[in-house]
Amino acid sequence: MSQVAEVGSTLHVLTLTPFFPSDQNEVSGCFTAEPIEQLKQFGIESSVIAAAPIYYPRKQPSPSAAANWVRYPQVPGNFGLSTAGKLLYARVLRPIQKLHRGKKIDVIHAHAALPCGHAARLISRRLAIPFVVTVHGLDVFNTCFLSGVPAAWRRKVSVDVYRAARAVICISGKVQEVLKTGTPAETCSVVVYNGVNPNLFSPNAAAVAPSGPEILMVGNLLRSKGHELVLRALGILRHSFPRFRCRIIGEGSDRSLFEELARDLGIGQQVEFLGRRSRSAVAKAMQRCSVFVLPSRNEGLGCVYLEAMSCGKPVIGCHGQGIDEVIEHGKNGWLIPVDGLEELAQALSALLSSPEMRASIGAAARDTILERLTLAHQAQRLSEIYRQAMARG
Repeated sequence: MSQVAEVGSTLHVLTLTPFFPSDQNEVSGCFTAEPIEQLKQFGIESSVIAAAPIYYPRKQPSPSAAANWVRYPQVPGNFGLSTAGKLLYARVLRPIQKLHRGKKIDVIHAHAALPCGHAARLISRRLAIPFVVTVHGLDVFNTCFLSGVPAAWRRKVSVDVYRAARAVICISGKVQEVLKTGTPAETCSVVVYNGVNPNLFSPNAAAVAPSGPEILMVGNLLRSKGHELVLRALGILRHSFPRFRCRIIGEGSDRSLFEELARDLGIGQQVEFLGRRSRSAVAKAMQRCSVFVLPSRNEGLGCVYLEAMSCGKPVIGCHGQGIDEVIEHGKNGWLIPVDGLEELAQALSALLSSPEMRASIGAAARDTILERLTLAHQAQRLSEIYRQAMARG
């Protein structure tokens, strides 16, 4: 049985994750890195091993987020995910044993079932260290929304990981709902929403765009994120709001498709594709915008919604996604149906036409974050889960 840590004692938690800032990309995995600093105030000391397949470029720690980056062998693509955990385990076992001998690891926190959760399960069995795993998206069973034998393998390994974990941390009730459809009843799951740094993402009246209404999107440039829907809605509204600007932050394989669509809709000069931006630049863009919109079709929660809300901005998201657990329609944000072009155009028209409505919804959005969705709130819940994981020994 694992030793039970008292509430006031310090725990040493090993984070094992594929998502973490690096010298190549300081934004990637910030949702994993940012709560770690906050955990210190709750008596949690952290070590981080960040993992990447050997066919990825070699990564080094970001100046703002320390981690030991390791590379491990993996068959490229989704096919190799079912065995990647074993290969990662073989790569990190000795370094973890050395770390454990130097300073006892109390809990392992893995991010995603494959490959890190699978590796954590094997390490847990070998070294008798309890582990928890966080599920960050709606593809809970790593099927990659595909069928066939490889998807079935990934599902089986994922379910085995969830069954063995002391706790499965879901970033929203929506994710937890999907998890429960395919795991045994005894699987222990909890919801812990991602948190926001309310100081970095804060209202700034001086940052408001002076030249006209500004719509902001932040997210990977992929069709599932809803960029096409926003562009089509703006095409409908271009005569009603001739001075609007739309700024799009993010990278992705569908960028050229969206650029072409903007030109075809006659709004190419009003839409700016900014590519990747730093955390501080994203915060400034959110402070500057009139409305934040991301009508994503497949979103477990979406940190960018919370960050824009923390900046005091009205946010438009979709029903049936994790964010609809946070947004109260018309009060602290706006919800539309997935692929609801007419509803999106109406929402944008209503918000862009009324500075008073934007201010009221934005203020309520900021209050929602401060009340229950800061990094401190997230860190407190994680610290409780770590201690409970030890107590369940």
